[in-house]
Amino acid sequence: MIYEVRTYFVKPKSLTEVEKRFGEAYETRKKISPLAAFFHTEIGPLNQIIHIWPYKDMAERDKIRAEAVAAGNWPPKIGEFLLGMQSEIYIPFASSPEIKPGKMGPYFEMRTYTVAPGDLPKIQKIWEQALPARIKISPLVGVWYSELGGLNRFTHIWAYNSLNQRNEARDQALATGVWPPSAVAKKLNLPDGTLTAQENKIVMPSAFSPLQ
Repeated sequence: MIYEVRTYFVKPKSLTEVEKRFGEAYETRKKISPLAAFFHTEIGPLNQIIHIWPYKDMAERDKIRAEAVAAGNWPPKIGEFLLGMQSEIYIPFASSPEIKPGKMGPYFEMRTYTVAPGDLPKIQKIWEQALPARIKISPLVGVWYSELGGLNRFTHIWAYNSLNQRNEARDQALATGVWPPSAVAKKLNLPDGTLTAQENKIVMPSAFSPLQ
């Protein structure tokens, strides 16, 4: 499975209209291919919408996108509000859960890390060791590495029912030593990868997002 993460940068004060038009167009598109999730940013870089699409592989992605355009109601008519767009293709880590429709949030933290070239296998190995204990504290939506778009990157998404719960979960993970993965690597005497950049944002789902 792959996930396409499309991030659109929209004009200030346009988010309500953008989500309205996107949701209307999605009523047709979801019959062809459903979203995994649709978010807008709440904390961090503002005026972004993020739509996440699951596909079996790139061939299925290309086929479905062509079919959606041919149906005549896609893409959504939001071009007048767009300031920029980016698309990335991600492949899940071996232990990453599959995104399923349902309620997990409504607050989601998206963290994207850039790693030194060649260090991703080290990151994946230690994360496989660290994740089982961490997800007992708060649920993981997914952790994926980039295949197309920005390279040497991986994104992990965590769900929380409130910002207070986020802070409490992170404090507990640190206090118990189960997180961050670098601490686990040190305890297990495993090589850890080098991070060269980190970014995060708090996002919330739109009304039509399958993941809430």
